[in-house]
Amino acid sequence: MIYRSFLFAPGDSDRKIEKAIASNADAIILDLEDAVVAENRPMARTQVRDVLQATGPTMPGRLWVRINPVCTDDCLSDLAAITCDGLAGVMVPKPDSAADIDTVSYYLAALERREGLAAGSIKILSVMTETGKGFLNAASYGNADRPRLSGVLWGAEDLSAALGASANTDEDGALSFTYQMARSLCLAAASAGEIQAIDTVYTDFKNPDGLRANSLAARREGFLGKIAIHPNQVDIINECFSPSPDDIAHAKAVIAAFAENPGKGTVGLNGKMLDRPHQVQAERVLSLAEAFNIQ
Repeated sequence: MIYRSFLFAPGDSDRKIEKAIASNADAIILDLEDAVVAENRPMARTQVRDVLQATGPTMPGRLWVRINPVCTDDCLSDLAAITCDGLAGVMVPKPDSAADIDTVSYYLAALERREGLAAGSIKILSVMTETGKGFLNAASYGNADRPRLSGVLWGAEDLSAALGASANTDEDGALSFTYQMARSLCLAAASAGEIQAIDTVYTDFKNPDGLRANSLAARREGFLGKIAIHPNQVDIINECFSPSPDDIAHAKAVIAAFAENPGKGTVGLNGKMLDRPHQVQAERVLSLAEAFNIQ
């Protein structure tokens, strides 16, 4: 399943969870990590499980939970509380490498058996560049088959804190080199693992034009979706990561040009020479259009 938009909601706020569920987000991430202070986590786990059990089965694939890092005691407590019918997957923050994803997968396998769920039914997203070790170990995502791992995303804010940086942008507002590299590593890891690359948050949630430009740039680079921190961001993100009518028409023309020239590695279209990568891109556009039911 491809997701264009993931919307965060604090796991201890019924009001914000309701607003998130009412949005057009492809997926909702109920947050048990940064959005919930430590003393409220036991209560938040109960709230989140109640939401998953009551609402999750009616919206399959949409309800995710961000758990606490694998290195904390809260991680297993989170998983034990929230694993139930209605949970689409978990987001794993601050992993030091893909080995942390394997650990979460091991826990989930046991918990799925406990709940009578199909093996492997709960998926995983990894926020792969939030620590220095995670940054350095990006290549670990391409060295093994991980059926649960459906996507990777990169985190700029936590990485800044981990590195002791005062900012992650330059004076013009563009990402500085370190964070451009984290973004690129995320794309490479997704390609190596044949999974979805998801772009990080755009924090200026009152700037729709900035969000649109940022989202379109991410899509051009190969990202398939983006994290939202406010319901008002969702529709823009969905639009930016959906193929436009022009995109679909061009993709169909490319596919037709190759179909009319079987056995040829290159074809001409509208005065331009196209080869195999253009065909692959066109197939991807049409696949996305079908996934999102866009004609």
